[in-house]
Amino acid sequence: MLLAFSIVFFILAKFAWPTILSSLKQREDHITTSLKKAEEAAQSLAGLEEKGKAIIAAAQAEQMRMVKETKQMNEKMVAEAKLQAKQEAQQIIDDARAQIAKEKAQAIAEIRSEVASLSIGMAEKILRQELADKKAQEQYIERLLKENVSAS
Repeated sequence: MLLAFSIVFFILAKFAWPTILSSLKQREDHITTSLKKAEEAAQSLAGLEEKGKAIIAAAQAEQMRMVKETKQMNEKMVAEAKLQAKQEAQQIIDDARAQIAKEKAQAIAEIRSEVASLSIGMAEKILRQELADKKAQEQYIERLLKENVSAS
């Protein structure tokens, strides 16, 4: 039995053992390589996470910049609209004042014309009444001539 065991051990040691050890070595190398690749993938993933965070931070900063820029543009547009409205309002006021002044001048001219017409009408009526007879007319003409001659 010892002899059979020795023969089996020798055959196994000569032929099977190197193949088994070679398979174990290949398996060990494969596991080591896989572990290295997994570690590299984990590091790559960590790097990608950092890049992702950096991209997100940059996007948030860009978003804040755009919001700020939009707010500034909005404020500028509102200020420009207010200024334009103020200028238009002032132009309307100036035009209204000019129109009022023009209408006032026309009204004063009309009033003066009306007063002159009324004055002439009243003077005419008074003169007709005073100069109703021929003798009064002659006296009035002589008085006017004397006033004109003395004024010259």
